[in-house]
Amino acid sequence: MQLDRALDAYLRHVTIERGLAEHTLAAYRRDLGGYLAWLGEQGIDDTEAITPEVVAAFAAERASAEPPPAASSLARLQSSVRGWHRFLAREGVAVADPSARLRPPKQPRRLPKALTIDQVERLLAAPSADEPIGIRDRALLELLYATGARVSEAISLDVDDLAHGDVLRLRGKGSKERIVPVGSFARAAVDAYLTRVRPALASSGRASAKLFLGARGAPLSRQSAWLIIRAAAERAQITTEISPHTLRHSFATHLLQGGADVRVVQELLGHASVATTQIYTHVSVDTLRDVYVTAHPRAR
Repeated sequence: MQLDRALDAYLRHVTIERGLAEHTLAAYRRDLGGYLAWLGEQGIDDTEAITPEVVAAFAAERASAEPPPAASSLARLQSSVRGWHRFLAREGVAVADPSARLRPPKQPRRLPKALTIDQVERLLAAPSADEPIGIRDRALLELLYATGARVSEAISLDVDDLAHGDVLRLRGKGSKERIVPVGSFARAAVDAYLTRVRPALASSGRASAKLFLGARGAPLSRQSAWLIIRAAAERAQITTEISPHTLRHSFATHLLQGGADVRVVQELLGHASVATTQIYTHVSVDTLRDVYVTAHPRAR
């Protein structure tokens, strides 16, 4: 089969069958587009001509590029290539999977960075409670920390998703839904936003069912949400490195430090595997070790 046709078939498959998020589809399209362009440079225009040696040569060339690519970028690229070839083999387009022997590069272990409880409290208090935008920003921050939601999940919320009082319906990766509790502080902050701020924001733009709106009434974007988090960190004088996942990491770490079972945290975060969640247990152990070394007279 011609490469372009094979790629189109795969992208239709992952779009319809797997329900991937748009940014994930864009990553697949970008990675595989680069792969097909490289194949074309090698004079390959049909899937039958792709051998294990061809796949290995592509991976080796990308790994030796200058500047050296990050291990995570290489791993994602190889995952895209393997997924495409597995699909072609499964559909009978290819006799075998030429990427079967491809092994992703080892990635350095990176523990998620969590804020301390004091830092989180300062972050949540940073937006002004006297300004409409500050009320919205506090509601967003409180909700992120209270539920462990990804930023993309929070900005995708509709007002109706809050209809069940103290629980919230989140739509995660692959459109999978999960129900998470909402604490009283977050609920109060969101109620204040819904009552005092959102109606005015909604009237300034097109009607939208989204919970969080921008100053002109349009749904809040992921980039705007990230800027809100960063601005709050600056106002709270938090010098620790901040990322869009910082409050999610802090949510998980503080739950485990408080005695929550790792499988409960897995469900709250929406992780498919408990192994993904267990990385936070290492963060908690590191915290315990630091406290022990600092506090115990014979620890050093």
